[in-house]
Amino acid sequence: MTNIRKLALFAALLLLSFAGFAQRQKTAFQTGSPWKPEIDVRSDMAIVYGADDREGLTFSQRMQSWRDRGYQTGFMTGIAWGQYFDYFLGRWDGKNHLGVGQVAQNGDTIFHGRNMPYVVPVPSFIAYMKTAVIKRVIDAGITAIFLEEPEFWARAGYSEPFKEEWQKFYGFPWRPQDASPENTYLSGKLKYRLYYNAIREVSNYAKSYGRSKGKDVKVYIATHSLVNYSAWEIVSPEASLASLPGIDGYIAQVWTGTSREPTYFDGRQKERVFENAFLEYGSMLSMTAPTGRKLFFLTDPVEDWPRDWADYKKNYEATFTAEILYPEVNNYEVMPWPERIYTSPYKLANSDSAVLIPKYYSTQMQVMINVLNDMPLSANRINGVNSIGVLMSNSLMFQRFPTHNGYDDPQFSNFYGQTLPLLKRGVPVQTVHMENLGYSAALNKIRVLLMSYSNMKPNSPEVHRRLADWVKRGGVLIYCSRDDDPYQSVMEWWNSGGNKYASPALHLFQLLGIHPSSGRQRFPVGQGAVYLIRQDPKEFVLEKGADSSLIRLVKQAYEHDAKAGKLVLKNNFYLERGPYDIISVMDENEDHSPYVVKGPVIDLFDPQLPVLQSKTVNPGEQSLLYYLGRVSDKTQPKVLASASRIYNEKTDSRNYSFVAKSPVNTLNSMRVLLPSKPVSITVTDSKNHPVADVRSSWDGSSNTLYLGFENSPDGIKVDLSW
Repeated sequence: MTNIRKLALFAALLLLSFAGFAQRQKTAFQTGSPWKPEIDVRSDMAIVYGADDREGLTFSQRMQSWRDRGYQTGFMTGIAWGQYFDYFLGRWDGKNHLGVGQVAQNGDTIFHGRNMPYVVPVPSFIAYMKTAVIKRVIDAGITAIFLEEPEFWARAGYSEPFKEEWQKFYGFPWRPQDASPENTYLSGKLKYRLYYNAIREVSNYAKSYGRSKGKDVKVYIATHSLVNYSAWEIVSPEASLASLPGIDGYIAQVWTGTSREPTYFDGRQKERVFENAFLEYGSMLSMTAPTGRKLFFLTDPVEDWPRDWADYKKNYEATFTAEILYPEVNNYEVMPWPERIYTSPYKLANSDSAVLIPKYYSTQMQVMINVLNDMPLSANRINGVNSIGVLMSNSLMFQRFPTHNGYDDPQFSNFYGQTLPLLKRGVPVQTVHMENLGYSAALNKIRVLLMSYSNMKPNSPEVHRRLADWVKRGGVLIYCSRDDDPYQSVMEWWNSGGNKYASPALHLFQLLGIHPSSGRQRFPVGQGAVYLIRQDPKEFVLEKGADSSLIRLVKQAYEHDAKAGKLVLKNNFYLERGPYDIISVMDENEDHSPYVVKGPVIDLFDPQLPVLQSKTVNPGEQSLLYYLGRVSDKTQPKVLASASRIYNEKTDSRNYSFVAKSPVNTLNSMRVLLPSKPVSITVTDSKNHPVADVRSSWDGSSNTLYLGFENSPDGIKVDLSW
């Protein structure tokens, strides 16, 4: 091959490489704002929120302002609410549509904002979404659409449009959900189906209209987890959407606001943010992973409710740690609403003074965001047992409101009663979606599965056939339920169409060949086994010390029946992921010892990025570390951690240079690996002017240079020589 041909081939490969990088959509954020230097987060994609024009600024201009700064752009809009005032107030088709709002029993419409109801997705609303929103943004050049929060409040279901949809769906007149458990269950199923159909229609339209314009349009659903929606008494299609051909993936909307919902454990109700976040992210992964659809994990450095900066920081660390403990996911929405985070004042701790984000927190936050830009996938797993699961179903959302016959599930405790006793003892319990049991991947790594019909019900007899087959092949099932909640006899497949089972579990037991009335607790089935616990799972967490019997039984099932080895109980979670060490230590555990990591490590939760010879993580704390011992080539210069994104790196035998970009009015903090101590450090702005107040220090033990200076979205160039 001639040199010219070699150069041409090299140039072509280089162009392909750059093109691949340019199209990378690993990290994103959502914003309703045009580009501003204060919020230039430097993720791969800016998701522009809302298709509306603003005074002096069209949607296309907002979108273009981000593209002009090098961002890919996506589009997000609510599918259950939004600034659709032309629809609600009659400017779109000459009809006022405020009557499509979701209505509670007292006759009040549930609003998200002024003249902005949560909607019953009737045909006129779906038509509006297609023609006035989706068509418009595709015409503007959008090819990634995010439909946010398909939400139907459990307490709603009393509007005239809902009554009409009930008649069409069930074939008999509407029944008030407060009148009986069956009505509540049927109401939940209809709410679920209405948004399933709405999303199917809107996503199919987006795909087909995109193809007509020569574009490959991707459609994603941005949704809270099934854990949160069930706890907050909201109905949403959740797992079923992954089977729709028009859906390409999800954003898992998990953050402090969802994860701080109080839970019961050991008889105490309180916030358990890390634990809740871990279960929320896990349920989103369980919902999506078997389908092969793309999944973004979201977390928020602030939250929807006004708190103080210390509260935000503590809980951001907890939710952030939880999301990166899932090594199968490396796509992230790094924050929603950067304009809220960087330009809105909040209180300082123990003070009424409100200030913009403190520099130490913005620095730490930007270090963490740039960790997400770098975070690799990993085949590693969290330390401990990764093969114990808890079964979930979308029907968890159908039994939450109102209560009937005196049966209560306080703070969603029938779910937490199966999960928190294990999680608090250092078992990274998995969740398994019933709707995904048709995928072999759903149970192929699970050795012991806990399930209950105290707070959910099976959607088809096929679910039981798949569970029975799994047990017969060697799985161990632990069924925990008294089967006396008022939803056992709702009109469903197990008591209709020729079936006459008094409860759904009896159908499962028949397939397994076991007799619950025998009084036995353990039943061998094929190569596996079944345990029956005639308690509702909530009983394990509502009283102090009540979960010890459950743990003993899980231990027996895991070690003796599944023959899966020792059930390791501990007080910590640790994951090695590329160069990162990720740690969370449980409180409320008999073991009060800290987790100690031997260094050298860079502490990425400390804005000064210190190099430590060891790091101690105490109960109730989390930590994110860069382990220097896993740097493959210590002679190669590299920015190991930075409160900025790094561009234009250049290296030769004695020099290393790069450009750092991050929002204005924030402080950069970075640690750079070099072959030896630098003899020259030059820091200049985009106009080649020297940057004042550059802080630097050399750590000879790790051969790393610390640098600190004022950030700029236009870029700060760093030249280092040694």
